[in-house]
Amino acid sequence: MNSPSSHPTASTSDAAESHVFVREDFQWDEQGAYLFDIDGTLLRSRDRVHVDSFFSSVRTAMGHELVLDGVTLSGNTDPGILRDAFRLARLDEAQWQPHLENVLETMRRDVAARRSEMKLVKMPGVDEMLAYLQGKGAALGVATGNLESIGWLKIEVLGLRHWFTFGGFSDSYDLRSDMIAHAMREAHRDAGPEATVCVVGDTPFDISAARANRLPTIAVATGNFTFEQLMEHDPEVCATSLEALLQAVECRSIA
Repeated sequence: MNSPSSHPTASTSDAAESHVFVREDFQWDEQGAYLFDIDGTLLRSRDRVHVDSFFSSVRTAMGHELVLDGVTLSGNTDPGILRDAFRLARLDEAQWQPHLENVLETMRRDVAARRSEMKLVKMPGVDEMLAYLQGKGAALGVATGNLESIGWLKIEVLGLRHWFTFGGFSDSYDLRSDMIAHAMREAHRDAGPEATVCVVGDTPFDISAARANRLPTIAVATGNFTFEQLMEHDPEVCATSLEALLQAVECRSIA
């Protein structure tokens, strides 16, 4: 496995272009556990390994050519993407549901086989933020729409695996809110049943899924949504990047 230093980090904008909003009554860095989304939050993929696996798995398992035009990918789950694609193709559930687990297992195999082709970029401030929160005693986990083996593989390839002690994944969940509920249960097993839990993500779907489980959100504009677009969904915290949020901490301590 490559070391973390061998992977590029996405460039950051000038400090003048950074924006941070923190709701006055929310202590974002005092939570007991954090659920980090992967794609767009911790990293960005500059390859098609994961995306290609949707097409190859459906072709292998069903003999069907998948079309993702019109399907929302950001903030969705892997089973949800397939479900939405099949519905847009007007396939009856009886035509695809019996094949779903075979499709998902083929996806897992196809992605694992192409591990060496992954080109992943770490988002700004990721290691620093994880070190900061871990140093404050927080439990760190991932909560992602990826299938478990795919999500952990990305984390391992980028050299981030050592930060995380648990994870919530989409293998059994079409809906992101259900996946977050699953991840929250894992967080409470790890950090204790009374631990406060915060979701960290880059899409409005992270915010709505967190809210459905009565959890706060740290939203970061490192994915496909801008700071302004994320702010429209009223997250407890919104920042242009994790790096910008940490810089705000430094400014607070100086003041």
